Amino acid sequence: MTPTDPDVPETQPTLAETQAAAAPQAPPPQPVETRFLLWLLLGPNGLRAGWSVALFAILLLIFMGIVGLIFARLNLIDPKAHFTATAALFGELTNFLPMLGAAAIVALIERRRGNLLAFNLRGPRPVLRFVEGLIAGVLSLSALIGALAWGGWLHFGPIALSGADIAKYAVLWGIAFLLVGCVEEGIFRCYLQFTLTRGINFWWAFGIIGLVCLKLLIFNSGNGNYGVYVLAALGLIPCLLLQLRKAQSSGFWQAAWVTTTLFGFIHTGNGGEDWIGIFAAGAIGFVFVVSIRVTGSAWWAIGCHAAWDWAETYFYGAADSGNVATGHYLTVTPAGSAFWSGGTAGPEGSILVIGIIVLMTVALVLIYGLRKPPAPVAELAAN
Repeated sequence: MTPTDPDVPETQPTLAETQAAAAPQAPPPQPVETRFLLWLLLGPNGLRAGWSVALFAILLLIFMGIVGLIFARLNLIDPKAHFTATAALFGELTNFLPMLGAAAIVALIERRRGNLLAFNLRGPRPVLRFVEGLIAGVLSLSALIGALAWGGWLHFGPIALSGADIAKYAVLWGIAFLLVGCVEEGIFRCYLQFTLTRGINFWWAFGIIGLVCLKLLIFNSGNGNYGVYVLAALGLIPCLLLQLRKAQSSGFWQAAWVTTTLFGFIHTGNGGEDWIGIFAAGAIGFVFVVSIRVTGSAWWAIGCHAAWDWAETYFYGAADSGNVATGHYLTVTPAGSAFWSGGTAGPEGSILVIGIIVLMTVALVLIYGLRKPPAPVAELAAN
């Protein structure tokens, strides 16, 4: 007889057999080599932070080369140009456009919701925070200039501009330094701070900073290196204690230690800086990290950075890393000991800048309060 014979009843599958048939079949086990490669590239939060940073750096350098070549062919940039507003503007564009491109590609690969905004650019009231940063930058730099003038370490000279040139150079330098703020904050406080926070511990941070200091020790000369060494040393004990205590905020502050030291390190290439100026650059970078912690985004930092540089270079006409800009409004000259006046390095080379940095940090915490910023891990899991 056949199964379709009406005299023979069909066997009905049991409930367990039905559920087993409907259940999804487990995929075949992956080869050991594939599992190792996936482990090497991917962590619990997606692409591992180290690979993300390496990819971003490679893309940034490639795009900078391309944009720089295009701008040079169009005669928009000139390596021998003096410190002018147009030279600074187009020079920063060769960094700004590649940074946007590199960050956008990395955000796309990492499937970040909001793309570029995911890198510490979300947060409450971004426009207000940016404007508050602008105000803070002008006030902080003005406080430093005022302290130097009060102590007799800086003298005011004649106004250098008149008529329409005042507004013209104010706008040009404003755009140039807005790009500076976007580039330096975009790389260090937006992308790097965010990415390292989700994938770094004390030992990785210690290794990175150790390599930076070793590079300076072997290949760089000059007392400006000591500014980086001081930055590295100041973060050592606090970051080690955070690691040992397994503090929830450990990743954020380990990342801050790295980005702060690296920010001081990149300024060692400025010929007019001394160790105080290098230390001040990194310390101000730390203030900007604190601003992310208390405001929830990097908008305050971008505004403050741009306004500080604008006030120093254009409005007061002070030296910036040893360079005095063409097209500045006021004129100031240092007087007395370079330790107090900053000398040819400008106001940022004065020891008084450390007091201003401390006041900025205290003011940030008092005004905004010490809040917990959005956690990169939680944000990444939501994507």
